[in-house]
Amino acid sequence: MKKQPTAVAAALVASLLSLPGHAQNPDPMDIRACTAIENDAQRLACYDKATGRDQLPAARKRQSGPVPQLPPDDHVFVHDIPLAGRSGRPGKPMSLLDSRWELSRGSKLGTFNIRGYRPVYVLPIFVTSNQNNRPTSPNPNNTVRTAQQLQNIEMKFQLSLKTKIWQGVFGDKGDLWVGYTQSSRWQAYNARISRPFRETDYQPEAILVFGTHYHLLGWEGRMFGIGLNHQSNGRADPLSRSWNRVIADFGFERDGWTLMIRPWWRIPEARKDDNNPDISNYVGRADMQLVHEWHGQEFGLMVRHSLRGGSRSHGAARFTWSFPLAGNVRGYMQVFKGYGESLIDYNHNATYLGLGISLLDWY
Repeated sequence: MKKQPTAVAAALVASLLSLPGHAQNPDPMDIRACTAIENDAQRLACYDKATGRDQLPAARKRQSGPVPQLPPDDHVFVHDIPLAGRSGRPGKPMSLLDSRWELSRGSKLGTFNIRGYRPVYVLPIFVTSNQNNRPTSPNPNNTVRTAQQLQNIEMKFQLSLKTKIWQGVFGDKGDLWVGYTQSSRWQAYNARISRPFRETDYQPEAILVFGTHYHLLGWEGRMFGIGLNHQSNGRADPLSRSWNRVIADFGFERDGWTLMIRPWWRIPEARKDDNNPDISNYVGRADMQLVHEWHGQEFGLMVRHSLRGGSRSHGAARFTWSFPLAGNVRGYMQVFKGYGESLIDYNHNATYLGLGISLLDWY
């Protein structure tokens, strides 16, 4: 059995928190703090308050005029940017990746600010065509012998946060982030077996992120990251599943679109301790996440593959759609087809449909 995820996460965070930080956190009244606010209206109100604009007479607030232009240099501080908006170059909106990863000099917010990472959502309806009642693995210690009495409909929710713990690892280059994602599948409607959590996956990670500026096939390369990722379900045999990876992140953007490409290498384990030795042939060795924003809606597509042929060729795809409902609450739909919707299902092929609400999307 592998180490419990909470212990692994605690050890990872403890070791990383000991590293020195090279930037001070902005004061709450500093205009830089406004850039972390996701909601447009709240972010504008923050800018107004930080600059004293909320104290202006109403008539003066309504005055309009030409927007001051920024210097052509992309590296500008946020307090030098006009209230009309923030951009690295004149007439160009703030990068979506920059808004989440603080890639340019002007978007730096210092360390230990809690930020969103992956989507945060609750799906009261999460239904599958083929529930995995008998999880298996090539390791005989990780094969369930008796079928579980599981329902095809359950609930699913996900929490995901990150924070920067070291800004400017190499002078003014490179920021070290730590992230944590937890996703649960809950048999909430299965009173027959006391409504257990069927599967909860824990994913702590550390990522060293660099801002980049290059163009490739019409896309702008905005970030590169290299990270250490641990994922496990914290369960005893025969249901224990876990693996460790080194993951590279390549982030690209164009108008309204964001593309993340992630190849990875699995850190080998001793054969007798490996509870899912063939996981790379099912969950894969790389994935791609494409996100598109359109009229307040967000569409996402993830595809991944084992990058192998023949009997080792497996993959999966996930489509998501979020749309405005009320305030910061958004409707959310998720469709998944393929292998590895969760760790316990890493070698199980099924289709899943989820419906619910989203509190935080990709960008």
